Amino acid sequence: MATTWIKSIHKSGGIATALGRSVDYIGDGEKTNSGELIDSYMCDQRTAASEFLLAKRLYAQRTGRDQGKRDVIAYHIRMSFSPSEVTAEHALELGKELAERWTKGKHQYVVAAHTNTNNPHVHIIYNSVNLEATGKFHDFKRSAIALRRVSDKICIEHGLSIIEKPILSKGYNRTEYLGATKPPTVREKLRSVIDSALPACKDFESFLAALKKAGVEIKHGKQLAFKLPGAKRFTRQDTLGDDYSYEAILERISSKQVTPTLSPQRPNLLIDIEAKVREGKGGGYEYWARHHNLKAMSQTLIFIKENGFDSYEELAEATDSVCNDYNLRLEKIRAAEKRLAEIQELQKHIKVYSQTREAYVKYKRSGYNKNFYEANRTNITLHEAARKYFNACGYSRNNKLPSMQSLKQEYAMLVSEKKKFYSGYRKLNERRKDLLAAKNNADRILGISKDASAQNISHTRQRNTAHEL
Repeated sequence: MATTWIKSIHKSGGIATALGRSVDYIGDGEKTNSGELIDSYMCDQRTAASEFLLAKRLYAQRTGRDQGKRDVIAYHIRMSFSPSEVTAEHALELGKELAERWTKGKHQYVVAAHTNTNNPHVHIIYNSVNLEATGKFHDFKRSAIALRRVSDKICIEHGLSIIEKPILSKGYNRTEYLGATKPPTVREKLRSVIDSALPACKDFESFLAALKKAGVEIKHGKQLAFKLPGAKRFTRQDTLGDDYSYEAILERISSKQVTPTLSPQRPNLLIDIEAKVREGKGGGYEYWARHHNLKAMSQTLIFIKENGFDSYEELAEATDSVCNDYNLRLEKIRAAEKRLAEIQELQKHIKVYSQTREAYVKYKRSGYNKNFYEANRTNITLHEAARKYFNACGYSRNNKLPSMQSLKQEYAMLVSEKKKFYSGYRKLNERRKDLLAAKNNADRILGISKDASAQNISHTRQRNTAHEL
């Protein structure tokens, strides 16, 4: 399971200082196994702060926008896992996947896995300015919840558990942490009233009538809104959660899926009803969840039969095989994308180096004259930054820079390879998700733990190997 949080990085002692401090923190060699557990996208982790700063300056030049002290220069995400659930290397891969999905490939980022605590965790810092330096990432209301959902989806797809609802938050004081109960919120009270009213309802109108009978005021508009007796304001239905949307309420009343997102042949994940009840879900929710689980089990059995699996071991092996194929293809795609980014970065610095070389040669001939430097500060600084980048990449007199033509050829070849890897990638991913859901449900139905599931796969492989021999 994984927990996440996100915070914005504002100007504090200057943009360069704030960025440098944040990037240096997540890239600490003592926490990242001497820098082995660091990766980046469309930037070099060693010069990320400078590259973020350059993108920020380009954005200001192209748009003329400057929010002053309120300006968000980057965002910091933390993704933390349970002890022993994943290795630091696996945590880094999951962090990269979270960063890719969250930024949609439109922002530079640095990701690092830390090993200085018992629970592996990942830090991600991504540039608020997009790659084209024409727009910025706009933080939105409840973005932390959206981030958690993306993280949970990634965990499910990789066979990891998720936290349905965190018990405590950082806002709790010591007394509450040691056992005092937290008073229910208005939304929690509303959910409880809805759960209690639903079992006796035949349609949506009777559901609204039951709420009015319970003293709940109802306001109609683009979204329904409810107000408990004594509450100060109305609460919109769409803020109560997915289980209390209009479609979910109708489904719980009729026990029919109103807007199906999956065909009957594809398995839907089972709900842990006992955990939901412990969280305070009422009888109405429990009634709906049992019907949901019955349908999910039926979908799973249909899926298993249609795919010709005669045993749990065959399902587990097929899931393992497809996941391995998917991960191998994903690794090749990421390797290609990483090299493409490196080539683009190298081309950019070669171009800058070539354009500023004349000014730097004159500066050198002037005996590094201060007045000449001040008059040509921009070109000289860019030239020195390019040389520094080449040195960091291992290019020297003995290892000359590749030509632009050779880089273009390599880039075209990698683009072609990436397209080949992407061929069938989505279909394979859908197959992987279906098998993971089916196996997860089979584990729940048969009462098989993750460790036992792994042992079953191992024993089956040994039997198959012995038989082949």
